[in-house]
Amino acid sequence: MSSDLSSLLRASKALTSHLNRPDLPSVNLSLDQIEAQSRKLVSKQLGTATDNDRATYLLAQAHVDAPALSSSIANLNTATTFTPLQALQDTDVAGFVRYAHEQNIIATIEEARKATQESFYKFLEEKEQDDWEQRKKRVFEQLGDRVGTGDNKAVSEMKRSMHGKSLLSVSTGPAPNLQTQNKMMAYDRVVTELNAARLRGISYPVIHALIQASLAVSSSIQASSSQPTIQFTPTLHILSKITAEPPSLPPLEHATAHILNAPLFERKYARVYLGDPESREAVELRRQIAKGAREGLEEQYWDIVERTVHARAMEARLGGDPSVANRIRAYILVRHYRNGEWEDRIELVAGQPLWAKLFYLVRTGHAREALDEAIRHQQPIEHREASFISHFRAWVESPDRRLPKPHRDQLHAVYNAHMLHSATTDPFKLALFKLMGKIDPSRRSVPQVTVTTEDWLWFQLSMVEEEESGGLRGLAEVLLTYGERHFDGTPGHKGARRGVWAGVLLMCGQFERAAAALWEHPETEVEAVHLAIALAYHGLLRVPSRAETNDSTPLSLPNSGPPALSLSALIWRYVRPFVKMDAKEALQYVSCICLSADQGHGVGKEQVETAWEWVRRIIVLANPGAAWEELVGGFRPDGTRFSGFIEQCAPLLKLSDMKEYNAQILIRAAQTSEENSRIPEAIKLYNLAGDYTTVISCLSRALGNSITLPSSDDGARSIEKTASEILRHYERTNRATGKERDAVVRLLKVREAMEAKDAGKPELALEIMESTDLIPLDGDVSKITRRAEEFRDLPEALQRNLQTFLTLTMDALAGVHQKVKNSMAADATKQMVCSSLPFSQHMLNDLWDLVFSGVSLVEEKVKIVNDLCWYSEIPHVS
Repeated sequence: MSSDLSSLLRASKALTSHLNRPDLPSVNLSLDQIEAQSRKLVSKQLGTATDNDRATYLLAQAHVDAPALSSSIANLNTATTFTPLQALQDTDVAGFVRYAHEQNIIATIEEARKATQESFYKFLEEKEQDDWEQRKKRVFEQLGDRVGTGDNKAVSEMKRSMHGKSLLSVSTGPAPNLQTQNKMMAYDRVVTELNAARLRGISYPVIHALIQASLAVSSSIQASSSQPTIQFTPTLHILSKITAEPPSLPPLEHATAHILNAPLFERKYARVYLGDPESREAVELRRQIAKGAREGLEEQYWDIVERTVHARAMEARLGGDPSVANRIRAYILVRHYRNGEWEDRIELVAGQPLWAKLFYLVRTGHAREALDEAIRHQQPIEHREASFISHFRAWVESPDRRLPKPHRDQLHAVYNAHMLHSATTDPFKLALFKLMGKIDPSRRSVPQVTVTTEDWLWFQLSMVEEEESGGLRGLAEVLLTYGERHFDGTPGHKGARRGVWAGVLLMCGQFERAAAALWEHPETEVEAVHLAIALAYHGLLRVPSRAETNDSTPLSLPNSGPPALSLSALIWRYVRPFVKMDAKEALQYVSCICLSADQGHGVGKEQVETAWEWVRRIIVLANPGAAWEELVGGFRPDGTRFSGFIEQCAPLLKLSDMKEYNAQILIRAAQTSEENSRIPEAIKLYNLAGDYTTVISCLSRALGNSITLPSSDDGARSIEKTASEILRHYERTNRATGKERDAVVRLLKVREAMEAKDAGKPELALEIMESTDLIPLDGDVSKITRRAEEFRDLPEALQRNLQTFLTLTMDALAGVHQKVKNSMAADATKQMVCSSLPFSQHMLNDLWDLVFSGVSLVEEKVKIVNDLCWYSEIPHVS
């Protein structure tokens, strides 16, 4: 038996001898070891089975057949997931094509789903980023306003503790780059000329001035491929056609000769635009908007025709005929003639693409020339469309491009009979029939005709009827569903154009949305502000009330009513960066806020009050100096007053008289300046307003606050200089007499005494202090008692500086005593000089007690005693 087992072992090893690898050791296990390993494997398998049984039991409680599901999963063959349910024969070509088509549809749906999902998340991320940037910008602006206007009490206290070192600089934003600065300067001149014309009471073609400025900006800026092109000039051109503003821009000094007798442009459309939208005048205004926008697009397209024919003269073959019709013929040849053939579906009439020619003449605003061209080819046209000439003539000659009902019914019949479902109809003939009959306005495009965004918009505006489908407002609702990305493209991508969406909104009469669309992008903020100003000037901008104003965005969208744009918020955010450096220009823009002063329901009054508030902020934020005085006015050396730029702009700010100007601008700005520790400016403003008592009171407080500052401090020097000038002027005119003026005189003398002491002249300092009569120095106890009692009635600026006066007096006494002590004179001489000192030590101690009775705070008394205790070394003089 053992030999048989041995032979079996050798035979089994021989079976796998060819698989042995010399680098791996052989494993030889005895039967006991094999049994032990087997038992371990069985025990592990039993544990797994137990776990599976538990899981199956739990699933069974939930009515889940786990074994059946496991069997189904085990038998699942995923390789046949996308195979046909029925096997396709090798010769079943139709079935294979159908199967491939279905798979392509499934793949397309899946790819579209993924693309939509990615686009959604990308859009969501961009929107969140934009919202965050807007909120962050708004927060910084609000913080800046509070710091800039002294609304925050803690900040004001901080400023006072820094002795007038203003923190107002944080209220302005970062400086724009050089490109933006050049753009702003180009448009600044337009706003300046606009306000000059308003002051003279004459009209000013602001839109055409902005067009010239935008052209100058465009020619000086080289747009890089990574930045979207800004489309602002075409938008302004459309607006000029909507408002019917004349195209000329005469120099301002000669403007009167040109437009003095013309109707005033300012707020020309405000009454109708801000009134009842259902009134007859409002309907006519919407018709004018649609017509003006259409005409603007026609002029822009004609410019394209001219440039295309000129650039491709060889293909155009214009010849010597300069007529409009011949130029259109040349343009069509460039556009639709390729390799000796006309494009598909172009119908030739009398050997030429007549339908395309008629359409392009209409498209470029030459409808009368199109009618003449049609009449010249009347016979071949009537051979194809018998009644076209009569319909076309009626349509061209109609003032509102609207056919009578019989003509429209005939056009509809012809269109439905052999054009609607025809695949060979000339697209330009189809477009002409749709335009004349206003046929099927819901189908908003015509293939090969409405190729560009401008073509499509022109076609929509030509189809608009105020009596049908909501008119211009209905078209605006449709366009709002498309959104900005549909027109402007994705920023950063090739071909993206910034500002097209704003132009689209403008053509639909959504003027507030148009300006807001430009403001949403940093690269077009400058354009947004000036577009809003031009709209407000012509009365085509609605501003919200304070209750409706949105803090996060200038655009307000009330639940009931049209949108509104906060012009004041737009302008203030625009001028904030350069208020400190160029306050005069900032004021030019703020003056434009009052263009909306005539809006009803109290909104106009709120706009005026907001403009006044911004003017006061400009005064407070502006850098002090000569430019500041040019802004607010001042006094010449001879005491005569000269007016500032704000006062000259008072009519633009709706300030009726000097009394209102002083109350609303100067005095309130002075109060804010005082709160922001700009004391010299506050004093000058009070003085300009004629509030002389407040000037002296403010001077007294300012000198009291700065008396302890070093003589080299610029703030203290400025206050003292201002006080001296004002005192000299008031003494000549006998103004603001009383205790406060006396306090100013005394404080100035105290400053002189301090300077004399610092210069090593204690005798002079003691003499000046004696002249102030603040501290009695003759040793008369009754006089000391009376002076101590009178001290309580002195102005607060003198009372709280008691320590300074006493310390200065003791410094002067100590200085005189030290000089005497160190002199080379004889003892008798020294004794004589010491005896001439104003008072003795025991009298000085009595003076402390008496004067302390005029000090209400115990802390002040302790402070004074601690500061003066070292003066006890002054010798007793009999």
